[in-house]
Amino acid sequence: MAVIATDGVEEPEIVEPVRALREAGAQPEILSLENGEIQCFNHLDKGRRLKAERPLRDARPDEYEALLLPGGALNADRLRVETDVQRFAQSFDRQRKPLAAICHAPWILISSCLVKGRKLTSYYTIEDDIRNAGGHWVDREVVTDFNWVTSRKPADIPAFIREMFLTFAEFSNKTRTA
Repeated sequence: MAVIATDGVEEPEIVEPVRALREAGAQPEILSLENGEIQCFNHLDKGRRLKAERPLRDARPDEYEALLLPGGALNADRLRVETDVQRFAQSFDRQRKPLAAICHAPWILISSCLVKGRKLTSYYTIEDDIRNAGGHWVDREVVTDFNWVTSRKPADIPAFIREMFLTFAEFSNKTRTA
């Protein structure tokens, strides 16, 4: 499982899903733009630093069964303009692999030209961006649309994790048998 993040990632939106995945026996790998550590934030305050296990340029989408895009405005705004990140997201969607995005992470999906016709949620401040990109934004704690799971904010993480597990299990099995 690939987890793409960089400096400015919202700490609970990466730490809690990654912890849940590891506790369930999955092996999420944190990918970033560079080697080293990434600086997490708790909204506006610096949080802990996490080790990026590999730079994204050294990873290939076909090495992973699922993709997790944690939020944080700084994180998502930085990642959305990176063509490697866009290609990664596009590859997962094209192959119908499961993809989970929370908070501002749907910005990455917008810049990857993937939201047109999709139903999703996000942090409320990017509702207009989703609608302007042709997506159908809804204000719910979690939204599942085919192989995607999206959520709004840290308070929604329990529902996000629950639906992420269900979608990852369903679509990981489908891509293995396809």
